[in-house]
This record gives sequence, structure tokens and C-alpha cells, in this order.
Amino acid sequence: MNKVITLENVPMREGSRPRTTPSNPHMQLDQQPEDTSFIKKLMEWSFDFQNTIKRPSAISVPGSTALWMEETHACSSCNAFMIGTEFAHFHPHPDFSMHLGLTKKDAEFFIEKGWGEWHPMIKRGILPPNMIMLYAPRNEEELAVSKLILNRSYDFARGELK
Repeated sequence: MNKVITLENVPMREGSRPRTTPSNPHMQLDQQPEDTSFIKKLMEWSFDFQNTIKRPSAISVPGSTALWMEETHACSSCNAFMIGTEFAHFHPHPDFSMHLGLTKKDAEFFIEKGWGEWHPMIKRGILPPNMIMLYAPRNEEELAVSKLILNRSYDFARGELK
């Protein structure tokens, strides 16, 4: 794949949406990648973000690995975080989806394109109304879109997006 994915050319996700659980733990139940290298690549890439800390999630299932924004670089007037400065986390095998915060506009856009869904804990008032599940990437194109979405979450968490 040579095409650079941008907001202007984000494709619709192919196929139906994966089945997910309707409540906590919010998990992706099918359509996981046959080749888990896409997950590993996404994780390795994301853990190179500046001013972030890789550590266990403080809100997700055991084995989840999270991205935390360093306090001094975290947006102080946004709702980008699930808990503390945790703005995204990867679910372990066999799920491989992730949760992350986006601007409301971005969340609506990527959900409309089929890349994710609202977190069910929004309805209960436990999470801000802009947290989504990003479905696990199954191929190179989906990996590229996932990187774009995760990068938007990172930019939101550091106050670059409103």
C-alpha cells in the first residue's frame, strides 16, 4: 500500500462491524487480525509518541497496555482522558481492539466510516462522551487508518485539537 491516509481520504472500513460486548468489559468478539503483527506494529509505533508513558491501564481489563500523557504535556481543558492522563489503551489477546479519546467531531467521523463505536460507559456517565472503541486492524490499510486515528487521539490529549 503506497497511499497515505489522511482525514480527506479515509475509506469506509470494509465489511460489517465486528460483534462487541454491550457493557464492560467492552470487547471486540470477532474479526481480529489473523496476522497479529499489525497490532504489534501499531503498539510499537504509538509507544514512540513524545511525552507519553507506556504503562498498564488503570481502567481496562488486566493485561491492557495504555498510553499516558506526561502531566506537563497533557491538555488541561479537554476531555481526552479516561482516567488520569490515560488517553488510549490496547486490549490484550484475544480482543486486540483499543479504546481512546477523540474530539467529538473526530469520534463521530470515524464511527460513521465504520472504524469504531461509542464506549457503552458513556451512557452511564462513567466516561466522557467522546470515547470510542477502535476496532483491531486486520491488514496494512487498516493499520494506516488506525495510526491516523490514534495520532488524532494523541494530538487531542496534548491540546493540539479542539
